[in-house]
Amino acid sequence: MIRQPVQSTNVAAVGYCRGSKTLEVEFRNGSVYQYFDVPEPVYRQLMQATSVGSFLHRNIRDKYRYSRVA
Repeated sequence: MIRQPVQSTNVAAVGYCRGSKTLEVEFRNGSVYQYFDVPEPVYRQLMQATSVGSFLHRNIRDKYRYSRVA
């Protein structure tokens, strides 16, 4: 999955697969998480958020199933 760099103190890059609705988040500490069944509008809102980290924490982190990749 191709990740796009984002402006954030905690998040380095974000990727999204429309087919599987998988959101992939690379944090600045090197860890990578995949969040599953994330609707595309939520991904778009994340990418347009003033604070990517805050949006992730409020709207994605505890709402979608996830797995740590690295």
